[in-house]
Amino acid sequence: MVNTFFNYFSYYQWWKNLDKFILSLIITFLLIGLFFSLVSTSLIASDKLDTNNYFFFFKHFVFVLVGIFLIFLISYIDQKMLYKFSIYFFFITLTLLILVPFIGVEVKGSKRWLDIFFLPRLQPIELVKPFFIIALSSIITFDKFNNFSLKFIITLILTISIAFLLIIQPDLGQTLLVGFTWMVLIFISGVNLIFLFVVSLIGLILLLYFAFFIPKFAYIKNRIISFFDTDRGTYNFQSDKAIESIKSGGFFGKGIGEGTLKNKVPEAHTDYIISVISEEFGVLVIILLLILFLVFIFSIFRKVNIEKNHKTKLVLVGSASLILMQVMIHIGVNIRLFPTTGMTLPFLSYGGSSIIGISILSGIILNLTKRKI
Repeated sequence: MVNTFFNYFSYYQWWKNLDKFILSLIITFLLIGLFFSLVSTSLIASDKLDTNNYFFFFKHFVFVLVGIFLIFLISYIDQKMLYKFSIYFFFITLTLLILVPFIGVEVKGSKRWLDIFFLPRLQPIELVKPFFIIALSSIITFDKFNNFSLKFIITLILTISIAFLLIIQPDLGQTLLVGFTWMVLIFISGVNLIFLFVVSLIGLILLLYFAFFIPKFAYIKNRIISFFDTDRGTYNFQSDKAIESIKSGGFFGKGIGEGTLKNKVPEAHTDYIISVISEEFGVLVIILLLILFLVFIFSIFRKVNIEKNHKTKLVLVGSASLILMQVMIHIGVNIRLFPTTGMTLPFLSYGGSSIIGISILSGIILNLTKRKI
């Protein structure tokens, strides 16, 4: 009886202090993604897998349910426990990422996935990203070391190590995301801007050097060439079809089920979901989605403004920045503003690893934005 009362009180306090508005936005995104997963199911991919046309939708539905469970679980646990276990999970997921080059599954020239037990085609980097943000924030705010330069070097080595593991897969989009997240956290921690600029410039020069002079990374050069010279490039088919679909959809779209991109491009339900949405529902719906994302990011930053704990501030800023950057890259690729990267749209794109990763990040955000008692 007493235990039941305390459990009820604990649940009540958790629900009372939870930011309902941020939670409602997260659930809304997941439901919208579920709906668009239904209408963007690739018939071509379904035929290849010899399944019914709603194969991806049913899988997506299961991952959304698992994601919602993780969101509530992570948002419920104690904040100190969250930080403690996040470090453990960071090293576990990092180990999985290290295993990719050795036992990973190769698909279309990229080795980014692991087939392990009940998690086939697991993409470790999606699980690394949420805990990577906490790991960097923990290093930066570690009280036993007052030397910020040492902290800077440690975070830089960690980031370079993860970036290298991603480049050899290859996965340029995730490499940029990891690098951008590090830059944001270091920047708001008070590092000298000139020093940060020099380090970033060196990183860019090294990336271009690898792309143009080391055969292993020739794919980066090919994508850059494809972006600037459509006649010479070899990565333009999907991007061309995506931009054509956006144009043909106009402001109001062709109507549900009337789009053709999902039948032409097998990755439409992942990397080009925004083009599928635009073709069938119009640019106005894309604008509404962008407004929702901006409201979501603004809601997080509003919490940062009143937060006193420096570590919590860093985690929230890093999480919001990562989501915003991923949205920008995904949309930028779809409208040919950026070279092809294979970046999913948070919450909306199909993909088990993507949904689980963004759900973990959402649970962390909800945990850290709870009202303090």
